[in-house]
Amino acid sequence: MEVSIFTKTLQCLYSSGLRTPFFMGQIRSISMSSLLNAVQLRTRLRVVDNSEIGKQAMTEGKPPRCIHVYKTSKRGQLTKGYIGDKVLVTIKGQMKKAILVGLVAKQASFVPKFDSNNIVLIDDKGSPIGNRVLVPIPNLLRNEKYRLNKIIAISTKFV
Repeated sequence: MEVSIFTKTLQCLYSSGLRTPFFMGQIRSISMSSLLNAVQLRTRLRVVDNSEIGKQAMTEGKPPRCIHVYKTSKRGQLTKGYIGDKVLVTIKGQMKKAILVGLVAKQASFVPKFDSNNIVLIDDKGSPIGNRVLVPIPNLLRNEKYRLNKIIAISTKFV
């Protein structure tokens, strides 16, 4: 019994895991990248405080993007940000610092998972730019390790 060259090619592609056979002999490629579990460079974020610049950016449909995570990493690895980390973002052509207060990523037990990557904008001294946080923030941030007392003071809801 002879096997055609086309069938051998499909078997080879299927066994390599890079491509899978699709409808009627067509081939479609699938993404092999893993799910991102943290904030990294160029990640879109959502401002959840009532600062003027944050409200303007979100209503115009141009959300801020992360351009740096203030965290040390091992040599040669991309720095990733988690809840409570400080990041540098670009918003409306300006660079501002922010604190991550919610992530889409899978979290540890008793830490909520959010629908979007949430930030609170801060100034250079660490004080929030807005005077109210509009969404619930995790109870985890009340820990003394994070030192986010000013953000906790303007928050009304905790989960």
